[in-house]
Amino acid sequence: MPKSKVRKKSVYTPPEGVLPTSAARAQSAQPSPRWYAPVMVALMLIGLLWIVVYYVAGDRIPLMTTLGPWNFAIGFGAMVAGLIMSMRWR
Repeated sequence: MPKSKVRKKSVYTPPEGVLPTSAARAQSAQPSPRWYAPVMVALMLIGLLWIVVYYVAGDRIPLMTTLGPWNFAIGFGAMVAGLIMSMRWR
């Protein structure tokens, strides 16, 4: 069986200004600070604990009684903030 011809293609080089500079790449690839992960986990746990405490003993805690349904917003808000932080964690 005859061998097919190999085509030689030139290497693609993008135009100037399309690729980010090496300084911009180094800036975006830096790891998160040491405090980032503990704060992220703490926010998620605080939100979870807030909702659990509201369900278990919310009628006996005056602050939670006055907040009413806003307790869910506080709990889920803290958990969502931790989740958003987890997406930006490096």
